[in-house]
Amino acid sequence: MAQSEEELLKKRLLELADRAYERNQYTFSGFLSPGEVNAFYEIEGQIAYINYELSGGVEQAERVMIRFGSEGMFGYLEEFPIICLIVEPLMKKFSEPLTHRDFLGALMNLGIERNTLGDIVVKGAKAYLFCMDSMADFIMENLTKVKHTHVRCVRSKEIPEEVKPELKEETILVSSERLDGVIAKAYNLSRSQAVEIFREKRVFVDGRLCENNSRVPKSGEVVSVRGFGKFLYVGREYETKKGKSAVKICRYV
Repeated sequence: MAQSEEELLKKRLLELADRAYERNQYTFSGFLSPGEVNAFYEIEGQIAYINYELSGGVEQAERVMIRFGSEGMFGYLEEFPIICLIVEPLMKKFSEPLTHRDFLGALMNLGIERNTLGDIVVKGAKAYLFCMDSMADFIMENLTKVKHTHVRCVRSKEIPEEVKPELKEETILVSSERLDGVIAKAYNLSRSQAVEIFREKRVFVDGRLCENNSRVPKSGEVVSVRGFGKFLYVGREYETKKGKSAVKICRYV
C-alpha cells in the first residue's frame, strides 16, 4: 500500500470514528486487508474515546470490517452488515476445478470494489463468499459464471461449518521461544530466512505488524506469516534433555 493511500485510509477511519461518536450511532468501514488493519492499529491511540470491534463474518477471517461504537455506549447493538453467499456450480458434473483467484476475478469483472468483499473460502466445488449486505443482491443476480462454469449464488442463513477454521495441534522443538525460531521451525526455514521475512514486513501477531524477530509470543496469540499461513501459539510444554523447548502450536488448515 502506497504511503498516500495509507494516509487516506487513516483519515477515512478517523472520520468514521468521529462520526460514530458525534452522532451516537454505529459506523462501519469496508473490508480491510491485513496491511490496512495494521494501518488502523497505528492510529488506534487517537480514537481512545470510542470502542470498536473487528469482524470478517467468521473467526480468524483475513479481511475484516471495523465497527465503531458499542452497546455500552449507544444502548443498542447493531450487527455487522456481512452476508455469506454460497457460490456453487449449476451442474457439478460439468464444473471445472476453480480457485480463489478464479472466483475473485469473476467478481472483479463485475466492477465490484474490493473493499465490499471479504474472504472467499473455496471448499471443493463451492465457494463461500463474505460480502457487504448491500452487495449481496447484485452479486446473486450477476455472478452467473466463473471461468467456463455456470454458477448460482444463494444466501446462507448461518455461517456454514465448512468455513469455520480448522486447527491442527502440533508440537515443535525450538532452541528458544523467539518468534523467528518458532516461525523457522513451523515452516521449515533457516533462521536467516525467517529473519528476512520480518525485514519484508510479512509477520503479523493478532493483526499487528511485528518487526521484532526476537519477540517471545504469548499464549493465545495468532501469528500470521504472509505466503506461509498462520498458527495459534499455545506455549511451551516442556524442556528436552538437550535443553530445547517443546512448544505447542495449532496450525490453521
